[in-house]
Amino acid sequence: MQVVRQCSASASRAAGGFLRNPTDMSLLPSRRGAVCSRDLSSLESSPLSSRKFGVQKSGEWTSAAHMSIASLSVARGLFTQQVETLTHDSLIRRAVSVVTDSSSTFLSQTTLALIDALTHYSKAVHTRIAVQRRYLASVGKLTSFEEDSHKQAINAMRAEVTYRLDDCKRFESSWINAINLCKMAAEAANTSGAEQASISVRTNIQVAQSQVEEARRVSADAEKKLAETKVEEIQRMAEYAASFDDEEHEVHEAYLRED
Repeated sequence: MQVVRQCSASASRAAGGFLRNPTDMSLLPSRRGAVCSRDLSSLESSPLSSRKFGVQKSGEWTSAAHMSIASLSVARGLFTQQVETLTHDSLIRRAVSVVTDSSSTFLSQTTLALIDALTHYSKAVHTRIAVQRRYLASVGKLTSFEEDSHKQAINAMRAEVTYRLDDCKRFESSWINAINLCKMAAEAANTSGAEQASISVRTNIQVAQSQVEEARRVSADAEKKLAETKVEEIQRMAEYAASFDDEEHEVHEAYLRED
C-alpha cells in the first residue's frame, strides 16, 4: 500500500506541475512510470516484503494446488487398490498359501526325522551283524566267560535294533500323515487359483519321497545282510552241534572198547 501511495503522490505532484507549468507535460508519463516501476521492482525483489505481506506468485499457487490434487489422487488410488484386493478369492488364496507353507514345513521335519531314524537303524543292524559274525567265527574256541560276553553283546545289539526299528515306524507314521496333508493342501491350492503354491507343494512331496526311498533302500540292504547272517548262524551252530556230537560219540566208542 505504501508503494501505491507513493505512486499516487508522484502522479499528483506531476499533475500539479502540469497545471502550473504546461511545458512539462511531456515529462509526466515518463517520470510517473519510472517512479512506479522502480518502487514496484524494489518491492518484488525484497524477500522480506514477500514474507511480510504474503506475496506469492500465481504460478506458485497453481503448482501447490496441482501437488495437493496429485497427492489426493495417489492416496485414493492406493485405497481403492487395497479394497479391491480384499476379495473372497484373494483372502482364500492367502489362507491356502499359509496352509501350504505349514504343511511343507511339517513334511520337511518328518522327512528329516524318518531319514535319521532309518540311518540309525541301518547302523545298528550292521553293528549287530559284525558282533554276531565275530561270535560265529569263535564258536568252540571261547571260554565260558568270553562266550557269555559275546552273547550279552549280541542281545544288547538286538535290543538296539528293535528300539531303532520302533523309531522308524513311529516317524514313518508321522511322515505318511504329512504326505497326505501336503496332497490335500496342493489340491486346495489348485482349486483356489494358487497354482504356484500347488506346484511347490507337489515338488516338495516328490523330493521327500525320493529321499525316504533312498534311506529305505539302505536299511533294506542292512536287513538283507542280517537275514544272511542269521542263516550263517543256524548253519554254524548246526555244524558245531554235529561236531560236538561226533566227539561225544567217539568218546563213547573209546570207552566201550576199553570195557
